[in-house]
Amino acid sequence: MQISEAWLREYVNPAINTEELTAQLTMAGLEVDSVQPAAAVFSGVVVGEVLAMGQHPDADRLRVCQVAVSAAEPLQIVCGASNVRVGLKIPVALCGAVLPGDFKIKKSKLRGVESFGMLCSEKELGLAADANGLMELAVDAPVGVDIREYLALNDTLIEIDLTPNRADCLSVEGIAREVAVLNQMAWTATSNEAVTITHQDILTVNVEATTACPRYLGRLIKDVNPNAETPLWMQERLRRSGLRSLGPLVDVTNYVLIELGQPLHAFDADKLNGAITVRYARTDEALTLLNGQTIKLDSEALIIADDKQALALAGIMGGSDSAVSGDTRNVFLECAFFAPQSIAGKARRFGLHTDSSHRFERGVDATLQHRAIERASQLIIDIAGGNAGAITEITTDSALPERTAILLRKERAAKILGVTLVDEEIVDIVQRLGMSVQTQSDGWLVTPPGFRFDIAIEADLIEEIARIYGYNKLPNNRLLMRSELSPATEAVMDIERVKDLLVDRGYQEAITYSFVDEHIQKIVAPVDEVISLKNPISSEMAVMRTTLWCGLLKVALHNTNRQQNRVRLFETGLRFVTKEGQIQQQKMLAGLALGSAYNEQWGEKIRKIDFFDVKADVEAMFGLTACNVQFMSANQTALHPGQTAEILSATGESIGWLGMLHPTLEKQLGFETQVFLFELDQNLLLNKSIPVFKPLSKYPLVRRDLALIVKEGVTAEQLTAHIKSCNEPSLQDIVIFDIYRGKGVDEGYKSIALGLVLQNNTQTLTDAEIDTVINSLLNTLIEKISAKLRD
Repeated sequence: MQISEAWLREYVNPAINTEELTAQLTMAGLEVDSVQPAAAVFSGVVVGEVLAMGQHPDADRLRVCQVAVSAAEPLQIVCGASNVRVGLKIPVALCGAVLPGDFKIKKSKLRGVESFGMLCSEKELGLAADANGLMELAVDAPVGVDIREYLALNDTLIEIDLTPNRADCLSVEGIAREVAVLNQMAWTATSNEAVTITHQDILTVNVEATTACPRYLGRLIKDVNPNAETPLWMQERLRRSGLRSLGPLVDVTNYVLIELGQPLHAFDADKLNGAITVRYARTDEALTLLNGQTIKLDSEALIIADDKQALALAGIMGGSDSAVSGDTRNVFLECAFFAPQSIAGKARRFGLHTDSSHRFERGVDATLQHRAIERASQLIIDIAGGNAGAITEITTDSALPERTAILLRKERAAKILGVTLVDEEIVDIVQRLGMSVQTQSDGWLVTPPGFRFDIAIEADLIEEIARIYGYNKLPNNRLLMRSELSPATEAVMDIERVKDLLVDRGYQEAITYSFVDEHIQKIVAPVDEVISLKNPISSEMAVMRTTLWCGLLKVALHNTNRQQNRVRLFETGLRFVTKEGQIQQQKMLAGLALGSAYNEQWGEKIRKIDFFDVKADVEAMFGLTACNVQFMSANQTALHPGQTAEILSATGESIGWLGMLHPTLEKQLGFETQVFLFELDQNLLLNKSIPVFKPLSKYPLVRRDLALIVKEGVTAEQLTAHIKSCNEPSLQDIVIFDIYRGKGVDEGYKSIALGLVLQNNTQTLTDAEIDTVINSLLNTLIEKISAKLRD
């Protein structure tokens, strides 16, 4: 919300400077984002009038003008603007003037003709980004007056970042009301009386959606002047509020929007067919908006329609087919109250965000419509003439918001504020905020005004008292907390320990949104049932993620596109899945790695990361919990069919996945290198085996190495699992140190060399005992996987 300080001070003018005013607003919860001058720095520019004009002797596009700037002789100024004419009043930069950008005006010759100044456009004065000609001033502009004084350019623009609950401050009057409360002053609201009704014609209005539109006002204004122009004072106020002039009819509705906070809309009455109806759209009904966008409506879209077609998206934007233009002579002026829940999210669904939707979504005062339509009617008649008809009003009282009384307890207020305020001070603050107060034995019954949608409970009232009393005047008290220490189980590991491990192994933590692009979600997890947002921030954040890979892949691609060729990322967060019709949240830990296995160095040759590098990282995490897991070959839609493993617990429960991104996805997403991913269920990952003390044996270790021929499909995991299944108490460790394929080994088979480490706790093992253990293990392997000793 951007406002002019000068405009604000017409309502309330406290004896404080700009810096103090902005600090006051910020401390009251209306955070000031920026403060800047209303116009660029320039000097030496006055109001001038073109008295005479002649053709330049040597240039077809130049005119030699005689311009009055004071009581002295007129100045001769050469000008090439297309709109220069006799009688026009314009800003004139005199010789010696300094324009924005430190551009100095000097006496000069243009094609041999002397020029003693320059006629200026808005662009040259820094008042607009572009201009089509000279800046035209009002016919009654006083000649010779400094243009900064005439346009009141010694003003300050204050931009306020309002929180969504403070819709009451989305107007100059709203900010003025707040400043008056903070400074304990009276303020002057915009005064306007009902315009005189000069014709009896009305337009029939029907409201079908009474809950969404509890109040609708309309007025027919006939015979406006299509050649009328918006007065300069209004154009300037709109410019200082961040809006450009679009003609008097649109400018008036925008002006009242900024002044009072009530959106209005002007229809060209001659383009309407029959009665006006407020209703919900029919499926696939089309509407072309003022911005040229054609949208397909649905049954949830609230519209304004006539007997033939949809005219406007209610509370959001009008349609081009009924828009006012330079030829409009008859206007139907609309002013309505739309319930916030009927407008919220609708603009964003169609890719829109307008000043009107911004206000209706947050809540507009339901008592403001009569005042706003009378104010707009008077301004239109003052500027463009016309004859006003009677107001047509449709109101459904039962659907209007009710302001219920809230009990404010003295003890509760004192406890939360940390200070006991006298009763009179609390009542004074609440009444200055526009609320009605009834005294009770233990406090007050407070009824909020219609413009304060955000005040609904006792805590809201206490917050308002603290805000107006002054946060910096509240005492600083230390919190007193009494709590019992709960026991910490050793069976569950803290996720922070896992994060530390990953950081130690070269990973960086990423934090991504829980809502993702539906396109990425579908290609990464095509079989997952996605949860779509009803009110997404954007199309790129339309669905809830079913896997953390969606965000990590996007982040990794962002990095590789910026010459980061070695990326290691991990993230902990929630994924959202649907099971048995219920939405469930699961805590997950996911990781991504791509590029070289090591940072570039002299002691190690560069090689690309592979499946086993990432598997080692995953195994290291499970090493923290001392839990046995299995990596089983499996298929996953997002991963390479030959380099994918499902991670299972000792009981066969799925913990997660590990593998290389599928080559098709790799190409679709735009990666130029292999990408490896893992994702684990946090709850299963963090389950910890509690260590149990085991006495150390004082007898020596014995190692026996074996070379076994097994089928190609036998995995190391299967081999070690079968050995462990023998439950041999003297077996301490199994080490696989070589895998061989080639000469001497039949095709379809491989040689696995492994070391078996044996140790007894009660004696030194004899050769006979060792041979018995080895033979027992060999027989198991022969029986289970048809293994045989290699010659």
